[in-house]
Amino acid sequence: MTYVVTVDMCLPDGADELDALQQVGASALLEHGFDAVEAIEGPGGVEVDVLETIVAVHPRGSIVKVFVHASSLETAEDAVGSVAAEVLERSELLADWVVESSEVKLHIDLTRESLAAADGPDAPPSDLRARRARHTAGTGPGDTTHAGPSRDGADDRSAEYDESVDDEESADEEEQADLEAQIRALAPRLISFDPRPPEGGEAAAIGSEAAELAAGALVYAAEVLIDELYDDVQTLADEETNVAECRGELWHLAELPPRYGLAYDELFARRFLVTAIALTTRFTDGSFRALGCLAEELVLKLLLQQAHSTLDLYGLLGDDVAEALGRFADEVYEDTDFEWLYDDARDDVDEDPALAGAGITPTAIGTWFTPFDDDRYVHPYAVDEETGPRSPHD
Repeated sequence: MTYVVTVDMCLPDGADELDALQQVGASALLEHGFDAVEAIEGPGGVEVDVLETIVAVHPRGSIVKVFVHASSLETAEDAVGSVAAEVLERSELLADWVVESSEVKLHIDLTRESLAAADGPDAPPSDLRARRARHTAGTGPGDTTHAGPSRDGADDRSAEYDESVDDEESADEEEQADLEAQIRALAPRLISFDPRPPEGGEAAAIGSEAAELAAGALVYAAEVLIDELYDDVQTLADEETNVAECRGELWHLAELPPRYGLAYDELFARRFLVTAIALTTRFTDGSFRALGCLAEELVLKLLLQQAHSTLDLYGLLGDDVAEALGRFADEVYEDTDFEWLYDDARDDVDEDPALAGAGITPTAIGTWFTPFDDDRYVHPYAVDEETGPRSPHD
């Protein structure tokens, strides 16, 4: 079976953060190290085949996704963890780095449902988009039909059914409360933004609980978004195609402005993924100052959509929580010029020279990874060629 193992590597305690040039060098060393490995000997001598490796370096370390074929999840995790440590050890410049974790990250709720359904009639559909629609649709109280009494003495059966429904509703409420607690616990990780409103003023009207829930949802959504963008990259790589011509199902890349679908190939997808990792890292390590480029504006749009969907799915998207997410968006976005890309009536929005003189942000796809100005950050792997190197292998 194929597993995607996520390896988190970090700098040793007390080390200075990597600058842009050092990040490019570290990325090259890690890519070279993992590319040299075709197979790993796992526990008990079981061979694990390495299929694909994606490296994303940030100022405090790196996240590596390793696609492997292994006999079990545990075998995949152990084998990839050992080879990651070996890659670091063999590189003199990375020898002090630490492997924090090597694990297959699963979406717990979806995995639990899939395991429970197994091959039965309630098994989730194999089609990604259909499965996603199923999980995001939800079931409201009005969708439940209660059996009524019959003349055949079915009153007892009806009472048993109602009791069963009550038990299920109670279990659902407990699950919702557990998930809400898990999301709230993630809020402190959004270090660049304090979810607590200041004392007094309009922001206090939102309530600290709503702001905390919104902050936690953004962290939760970031993990889901990045995992699913990895899936999108792999889908395009497998088909050797672009979004417009892709026959497989895509989680997020298909939600980008459709007019550029032919340009969303594997390289674009990798650059967009690294941009998402870089942006969410800055949100969670306290280094965020401003959005760096148009691609980051689009990443934020997808992140907010994911946060809304997650909260709505579990009945946690109240008006105050939605307002808290809106305030976060207002604080981060400087403008929403990029929304024009979704307007089919404005096909020439990125070609009209008059817009530049009006102070409108350039929207041509060749500028999506170009920093807005010299003070903005764009990851070295993703940055447009005219402003810097994308990769040492380009």
